[in-house]
Amino acid sequence: MSGDRVRVFFDLETTGLDTAECEIIQVAAVHEERLFNVYILPSKPIDEGATKVTGFTVKDGKLFCREDQKATTPLLEALESFITFLSSFGRPVLLVGHNAKRFDGVILSRVLGASSLLEKFKAVVSGTLDTLPLSRELFPNLQNHKQEFLVRHFLAAEYGAHAAEEDAKILQKLFKHWNIQDQTILEKHVF
Repeated sequence: MSGDRVRVFFDLETTGLDTAECEIIQVAAVHEERLFNVYILPSKPIDEGATKVTGFTVKDGKLFCREDQKATTPLLEALESFITFLSSFGRPVLLVGHNAKRFDGVILSRVLGASSLLEKFKAVVSGTLDTLPLSRELFPNLQNHKQEFLVRHFLAAEYGAHAAEEDAKILQKLFKHWNIQDQTILEKHVF
């Protein structure tokens, strides 16, 4: 059951949309007021489309987001720090992400596997809840189920979309606003 697990809301920013190839640029997660946020310098170029959406670029071996230089952490260290953050809750974690089953979760699993950290991660994370199909089930009459639309619709808010930290924070607020009582509905969307 998702009720006995700590819900940690997360998001990734990547070098592109190809889940088999793209690299992680940013990992962010939030639980209540506790925040994890790390930037990673990619080893391959960032797709032009990804730059347009996220604002991330690499110049002279440094990572920038809309001209603001970001301190970066090596990939392995960033992943280990993320696992340490997740294990700090002292009980199983349920990761919660929007479009996690088809995007963020796929990339995270691939990168953790390539870094030989997948088993360590699975020892801490008992599952991932995808709020995209959940929102489609709960609110089938909405014209759109993208996170930005849902935030405007339910919270009447605008936010810095496509920045992992902001996406994770607002997803936590959105999920709390939905106030889902039926654990069965939630469990259908856990993978």
